[in-house]
Amino acid sequence: MSSATSLPRSVRIGYGCGSVATGAFGTVPGLMLLPYLTDTLGVTAVIAGLVVVLPKAWDVVLNPIAGRISDRTDDARGPRRPWLLRAGIVLAIGFALLFAAPDVDSRVFETAWVLVVFLGCASAYAFFQVPFVAMPAEITADYGERTRLMTWRVGLLAFTILLAGASAPAIRDAVGGRDGYRVMGVVIGALILVGALAAYRGTRSAPVGTVAPGAGTLRDQLRIVARARDFRMLLTGFVLQALATGCMLAGVDYLAGDVLERDGAATVLFVCFVGPALLLTPVWSAIGARVGKRRAYLAASLVLAAGAVGAATAQVAPAAVVFAAVAVVGVGYAGAQVFPLAMLPDVAAADAASTGENRAGVYTGVWTAGETLGLALGPGLYAMVLALGDYRSGTTGDLTQPDSALTAITLGFSVLPAVLVAASLIWLMRYRLDDRLDDRQEAEPV
Repeated sequence: MSSATSLPRSVRIGYGCGSVATGAFGTVPGLMLLPYLTDTLGVTAVIAGLVVVLPKAWDVVLNPIAGRISDRTDDARGPRRPWLLRAGIVLAIGFALLFAAPDVDSRVFETAWVLVVFLGCASAYAFFQVPFVAMPAEITADYGERTRLMTWRVGLLAFTILLAGASAPAIRDAVGGRDGYRVMGVVIGALILVGALAAYRGTRSAPVGTVAPGAGTLRDQLRIVARARDFRMLLTGFVLQALATGCMLAGVDYLAGDVLERDGAATVLFVCFVGPALLLTPVWSAIGARVGKRRAYLAASLVLAAGAVGAATAQVAPAAVVFAAVAVVGVGYAGAQVFPLAMLPDVAAADAASTGENRAGVYTGVWTAGETLGLALGPGLYAMVLALGDYRSGTTGDLTQPDSALTAITLGFSVLPAVLVAASLIWLMRYRLDDRLDDRQEAEPV
């Protein structure tokens, strides 16, 4: 790995551009796919939840395989970059097709279309996301530089989430009906393509790791990774928070339309959720440099949970109070994105330094599998909460929801995510690699 302590800004920005692709795909299906299925195609909440979850569950199996393949890719451009180009193009095309099912007046066909295309998108995403996340452990060996690299990545991720999350419902509503979803799919697909191409080109001058791929079968590698205690603690906490984030993303459209009942509320909620990250990501990065990544991550998680609890007042409080609570969630969310993404390369690099073998792809494959599962199970779990609350699906916009459904919408958006984040702290407090790296740096300044 490179021993340089600072990467060129062009590499930082180029690498961060990959978040344009991951942010768009990670956000829009979680925000739009469940309402599309229940309120446009008329699919029941339970079936809709399964359609959203199953392709992502497939990724749990595929991601470690994608990591293993990228570890062993022999290419002059490095083992990771070729996959940014190949998988990025396929992902962009697949997303454009996701909401473009032919109108054949068959709910079974239309639901099957979404399931199959989303499965294809999820597969392409695995081969983009896993190599992308593996790159920081190989392009820099510096503890602090990884945080700076993640600051660019999370900043661009926050911008993309804000752009895609706010524009997707706006495009749908401006065009209207199923055509609105179709146009939105093409626009977001184009955004994914831009991000993938920019990441591929922007990292062309990045250092390429020279650590040898890990020996043994994939099962052997997974067994070794599973024994890495700090990785297990970090991954478990992060997956629980991804599950919480998935619940909140899935609930935005329902909370805005059925509980707050205000025009444009979905966009305002989303801006409140993601907007703070545009301003506060560098602030969280500075806090992490001062107190350590783990401590800063714990603080960000507490802020996130506190904001989620405040959003539980949505049925009785003025909309402004709810927006403020979600903005507090956004403050915590900014830090809760920076630090785990900066801590993961530390784990992979520590393993490579001690063994001389490169398992970064396997580590990130397992990581992205967990993240994908959490973000997928979030909407699925939210759909189950809707079903318990007797939410009424339909293809018309004038359905009146019972009070039980409104309560389910609110609690699934607020209390449930807060409980999940609180549970994640149990594992995050047991992560210790950050402390050991801090001690080492104090003894041996880089």
